[in-house]
Amino acid sequence: MNKTFDMIKGEYKIMDQKVLAVVGGHEITDKEVDAFIKSLPREQQAYASNPQFRAQCQEQLEALYSFAKYGEDLKLDETEEYKSVMENARKDILARLAMKQLFDSVKVTDEEVKDYYEANKSQFKKGATVHAKHILTDSEEKCNQILESIVSGEKVFEDAAKEFSTCPSGQRGGDLGEFGKGQMVKEFEDAAFAAEIGHVVGPVKTQFGYHLIKVEEKKDAAESSFDEVKEQIKSQLKQQKQGDAYSKKVAELTEKYKEK
Repeated sequence: MNKTFDMIKGEYKIMDQKVLAVVGGHEITDKEVDAFIKSLPREQQAYASNPQFRAQCQEQLEALYSFAKYGEDLKLDETEEYKSVMENARKDILARLAMKQLFDSVKVTDEEVKDYYEANKSQFKKGATVHAKHILTDSEEKCNQILESIVSGEKVFEDAAKEFSTCPSGQRGGDLGEFGKGQMVKEFEDAAFAAEIGHVVGPVKTQFGYHLIKVEEKKDAAESSFDEVKEQIKSQLKQQKQGDAYSKKVAELTEKYKEK
């Protein structure tokens, strides 16, 4: 394997790959660390660029190859247990690759996606939504005082939210973004959907405290456009076709290979 030594960094490189360590004759590269991180749960992958996290992953790979080399020294690869495990792994890998090939052969055409959308438009309705801001306080009295300052023009709603709101959204001027029914507690939701755009309503009592609510925008329920849902439909149809292909292939292979 071609490799060069970087005199400045004191590191070996394999072509475009940086060799981080050599354990039992195996060269651990930065690409291998990348691949290891990609195999981890998604929430851990978020730390892929963190040097300390990458160092921990490298240490795990070093431990893996150290134990593998130790196993070789103990001649564990000559045992019946090793041979049995390897045979099971071989079958599992072959089965997974064969299923992957089967699933990769399944295609969904644009025409199929469009036809499904036209025949099932009722499935793709978007509920009504509101875009609202709020100010949260711990008492009705304080909430009323803030409301008076806003109505009188002494305070702008967004500035009052930054100054008085106990909700983290206060730093964004109380902005909660767009939400639909069922996403907020009922008392808050009812008040927001009933409010007029631009008007401040409240105090509204919920389990969290007392709110002032200002609705910025309202959207009525509507059907999602084809472009909005075509990828969702394509994925759904592909899963269905893959399931059908799998069931059909299992029946075919069972008939072919099962001894009677």
